[in-house]
Amino acid sequence: MTPRPGPRRPAPGGTGAPAPAPDDRRRTFPRLPPVPGGDGAPAATWWGGAWAAALEETALDPARLARGRAYAGRGLVDAITITPGRVTAYVHGSRARPYRAQIRLGVLGDDDWERFLDAAAARPDHMAALLDGDVPHALADLTDLLPRAGDLAPDCSCPDDGHPCKHAAALCYQAARILDEDPFALLLMRGRGEQEILAALGRRSAARAAAEAAAAPPPPVPGVPARDAVTAAPAALPPPLPPPPHPGRPPAYPEAPGAPDPLALELLAGEAAARAHAHLTTGRDPVAGLTPWQDAVRLAAAHPGSGLTASTRALYRDLAAAVDRTPADLARAVAAWRQGGPAGLVVLEEPWDPPAGPFDRARPALTAAGFPHFRPWRNRLSTDALQLRHGRDGLWYGYESDAGREDWWPRGTPDPDPVGVLTGLLGT
Repeated sequence: MTPRPGPRRPAPGGTGAPAPAPDDRRRTFPRLPPVPGGDGAPAATWWGGAWAAALEETALDPARLARGRAYAGRGLVDAITITPGRVTAYVHGSRARPYRAQIRLGVLGDDDWERFLDAAAARPDHMAALLDGDVPHALADLTDLLPRAGDLAPDCSCPDDGHPCKHAAALCYQAARILDEDPFALLLMRGRGEQEILAALGRRSAARAAAEAAAAPPPPVPGVPARDAVTAAPAALPPPLPPPPHPGRPPAYPEAPGAPDPLALELLAGEAAARAHAHLTTGRDPVAGLTPWQDAVRLAAAHPGSGLTASTRALYRDLAAAVDRTPADLARAVAAWRQGGPAGLVVLEEPWDPPAGPFDRARPALTAAGFPHFRPWRNRLSTDALQLRHGRDGLWYGYESDAGREDWWPRGTPDPDPVGVLTGLLGT
């Protein structure tokens, strides 16, 4: 499935990207509708619940919290504006004029943001989770992203000096509903906007790709010395040049108003070069036998920065929508494809019952190597955070998950030896 060029989408990110627009650090969310029944529902996600709990744990009057939750449930909180370190809204009470409520919290320092961005760039599954509306525990814990008891400072223009008053409590509960739907609102509260974060991740991805390309210089091209070529005696033509080991990289396309999207053009050119190289070296088309889902995964896997900038994030969404999958499904499949190609994708998606042989010998070998706690299920051996999957090709494939989450992502290099896979994963 080859994408067609579409209209240009402005997107920060990549080397030389302009600074984010000032309004990237200011977002206003429309007034949320009332909750059926009129009572504020609890947060639907663990991070939304952690946000509300940070205020509840220091509240001096549970009755004020209950009234604030009821105000939120009845839809009495107007549009909410979020800027770094501040959440603000007007809240309607018993008087005709609404009160101005706000919640202040500290922003992350530059060192904390560098740790956050480095961790997100090193684990594409973490960024894919954020883009799909989920906050990984490991990423949140790395920089104390979520507030703790005492971190939130409520304030209100009403005469009530409670901590918090019912208007500030209502704002807190409505903010938790916003965080349920959009984790990037939490990142904005802590100091940086969505486009600013995606641009920084795009630059890291581009720098990594450039470093990898520079580390592998092309081999010298064989030729004929000029002196031999101009001798009087005719000489036989030299043999044809060997095909290059890899298809060439497409050129950079200009960004101009009304021009096709540069990302789509790059995809088309890269796709044509790869398929031409395959025809030249093998005489066959490697894409002809793929399903639409496999082709979508292959296209996304061919571009290491996909899903980081706004343009490539749209690419992930468009490819996933075309095959009725989510961006998170596509990101996980891309990781499997990069791990083992089509065979790696099969290992990700198809559990099976292997015959007796290497699979049965794996657990004793793991126990002898000091890994005794793996549980078998079909072609898989698992602990709380590590998993080995036996492929139909006879190789073992490594997977990792945050402990207790059953959210397995491909890691490492396939190996016929299960102990070798674990050694590579654990760096031992």
